[in-house]
Amino acid sequence: MHCVIIGWALHDSDRKIIYDYPELNGDPHALSASNINPYLVDAIDIVLSSLRTPICQVPEIIFGSMPNDGGNLLLSPDEKMEFLKREPKASKWLRRLVGSEEFINNIERWCLWLIGIKPEELRSMPLVLDRVEAVNRHRKESSRATTRELAVTPSLFGEIRQPDSGNYLLIPSTSSERRAYIPIGFLSSDIIATNANHIIPQATRYHFGVLSSAMHMAWVRHVAGRLESRYRYSNQIVYNNFPWPSEPSEKQVAAIEHAAKAVLDARAAHPESSLADLYDPVAMPPDLRKAHQALDHAVDKAYVVAGFKPAPTKSDAERVAFLFDLYHKYTSLLPAPEKVKKRRRKRILR
Repeated sequence: MHCVIIGWALHDSDRKIIYDYPELNGDPHALSASNINPYLVDAIDIVLSSLRTPICQVPEIIFGSMPNDGGNLLLSPDEKMEFLKREPKASKWLRRLVGSEEFINNIERWCLWLIGIKPEELRSMPLVLDRVEAVNRHRKESSRATTRELAVTPSLFGEIRQPDSGNYLLIPSTSSERRAYIPIGFLSSDIIATNANHIIPQATRYHFGVLSSAMHMAWVRHVAGRLESRYRYSNQIVYNNFPWPSEPSEKQVAAIEHAAKAVLDARAAHPESSLADLYDPVAMPPDLRKAHQALDHAVDKAYVVAGFKPAPTKSDAERVAFLFDLYHKYTSLLPAPEKVKKRRRKRILR
């Protein structure tokens, strides 16, 4: 159960308090605030809008590909094995498939990826053709007009956004709120990402580093949607509104990339562990935790020029208050409104 109690009044209050919970099941810290904005942080009043493009000069983020196939193009490992016994020619048309759950928990799943297949080759594989015909029926019987229109291309996913080459950065759309960081990572273009993920085809290690930092995670925790209590990452609210470091120096970018590589190397040192294992708040290996702390520090330093004062003890609320001020600078020609000064209470002598 989640309970939020918010009070309104027609007058301002001298004493505003935000109760911050550093630990989900821990005791709250009472923080005095000059202004409490709609995201329940001590910052200027801002409501984020859904944006189609980022406010900063960063690569575009998009959804993964949507099968919309009734499950007919998808296979479990056992189904794949049995399928290839009966239809060995289909092996070159099978690709690894990852949704959020498969990516985080290292679950094996496969799909028929039939882009570019010639009609005569498709007809030479009866079992593949049977599945394609099942997709056709599924789409024709849909109550949605847009799905029925897709019946004319039953061999293809309903929506295709997979990069043609190189690596891309994957961000799961849904992730546990217990994790200090959303597990994100680079995948090869021959691994198909579903629409249960967001992908950034042009991302570099610098982008991975900033998105894997405490600064970005503070933003996620305050502005992202929720599925039950899990993080629900979005492109138009979370990513496109995020205030990235403004014109970081080559030295700062190199430091973030170096720290990001250390995080990836620490993960690679535990090949038997899934991302769910590695990012469990209790089981997280010390080398990975240390690498993330170094990355947090490198990202924090890139924000110093904008007025951020790095400190290991910085709370999410302090980080988000800074990010909202930075967001306002990026998106408005007007100066940020001054914070209301606290009025001193008069002491009555008795």
